[in-house]
Amino acid sequence: MSFEQSTYQLRREKLKQIEALGQESYPRKFEFTHTIPQILAQYSERTAEQLTSERINVRVAGRLMSIRGQGKAGFAHLQQAGKRLQIYVKLDAVGDAAFQLYKLLDLGDFIGVSGYLFRTRTNELSVHVEQITFLSKDLLPLPEKYHGLSDVELRYRQRYVDLNMNPEVREVFIARSKVVKAVRSFLDARGYIEVETPMMQPIAGGAVARPFTTHHNTLDIDLYLRIAPELYLKRLIVGGLDRVYEINRNFRNEGISTQHNPEFTMLEFYQAYADYHDMMSLTEEMLAQVAREVNGSTIASYGGREIDFGNWQRLSMREAIIKYWPEQCAPAPQMSDFATTQSVAELVQRLNAAHTPHMPYDPAEPAGKTIANMFEAVAEEHLWQPTILYDFPVAISPLSKNKKDEPEWVERFEVFVGGLEIGNAFSELNDPEEQRRRFEQQLSERERGDEEAHVMDEDYIRALSYGMPPTGGEGIGIDRLTMLLTDSKSIRDVILFPLLRPQKPGEEATEEGQAEANVPSAV
Repeated sequence: MSFEQSTYQLRREKLKQIEALGQESYPRKFEFTHTIPQILAQYSERTAEQLTSERINVRVAGRLMSIRGQGKAGFAHLQQAGKRLQIYVKLDAVGDAAFQLYKLLDLGDFIGVSGYLFRTRTNELSVHVEQITFLSKDLLPLPEKYHGLSDVELRYRQRYVDLNMNPEVREVFIARSKVVKAVRSFLDARGYIEVETPMMQPIAGGAVARPFTTHHNTLDIDLYLRIAPELYLKRLIVGGLDRVYEINRNFRNEGISTQHNPEFTMLEFYQAYADYHDMMSLTEEMLAQVAREVNGSTIASYGGREIDFGNWQRLSMREAIIKYWPEQCAPAPQMSDFATTQSVAELVQRLNAAHTPHMPYDPAEPAGKTIANMFEAVAEEHLWQPTILYDFPVAISPLSKNKKDEPEWVERFEVFVGGLEIGNAFSELNDPEEQRRRFEQQLSERERGDEEAHVMDEDYIRALSYGMPPTGGEGIGIDRLTMLLTDSKSIRDVILFPLLRPQKPGEEATEEGQAEANVPSAV
């Protein structure tokens, strides 16, 4: 019998003894007068003399996180909402039955107590217990220490334990909730309305990604878990809802890394009569406001470096490549070097001759795709401070409006902070005939073997044919934004229940047990 099994049986026996004392094993509720955070907030400044004179009676509940006995008296700590409060249990005050109950308690048990507040000889605010109510038994032992890299996968698998043992983990998810609340508040104040769009879709559209598939039995049709809500939200713009947003779960059938989880949360928002310049300004303002509401400042610490969400730079993709071109590959490119397939090929040759690792290059690919790969190879890692990276090749942007003076480029930008891409935005393409041509180009890419290329969506083209006004749209990754604002090194640190590979029977959970694959960048 394992240690865990023997502990379980021992605690089951204790539960029977607790029932024999007249306590319910799993009572239905507990009437309390205060929470532990309320007690700490209201009475932490009271002196021992003030507490004695005021006689503050409380009924409070929580999980036992420490127990120490002293003969006919003992101390313990209750935890609730991430805060701890000491209790003092004395035989003379609670009586024989309640003190027997106290001695049968284990770490992790839930109890309710009633009594009055006082300060101990060490001046710790405590509850002098007069009554104990048993609420629930912890049949499995809480770990004494739940920190360290060797436990990281176990923490993800057993988040319910992680949240109890690591207060800083709880704070991360409180911050995440504040991020979502701040985003909603910002957009609601500007006339946006929150909507919901389908999570099961007949066509996987709105992004370049591989979908998950499922099947509807009654209709006997295959469906896809959405990779993005974009095409449905733009249908609503066609329908006259001029400002819409959705905070949604997306699903992309790709690898797992510190930046990628197959299930993730994204904010998408669309504004009629706007373009990507309007979206740039709105993004800078929104993320600065979110940072202030979550952290109290536009400045955050991430990866040992400071980030200021109140200080942005804007670079075109070509400008970023020129700015961060490796010194050993000098001279830096000129804007004209991006103009033709031949000049782009020469840039790749110059880069790969003196720079490692070599950037991937396929001469059969459109030049725009090669330029995007070049940006990732030489510039992306340098974008630590908040950066708007704008003007993208049309070859990788099937849903964006062309630049008026450069038809091979589109009005698109991405948001980079702390080396992470956290946002993607367009001046939305609203010409149905051009949209059809773009989809056809993507179909050609699929025929060449690109499984993530966009598919044809006839209904979306029909929607555009009814007329869509000029529109700016954007998606921002909530998970990655939370990583930046909480200094979390992995996306799994900010998702309560991240996807993990199944654990084999008897296998130890270790950090190495969950391999993190390198996958294409996606918000």
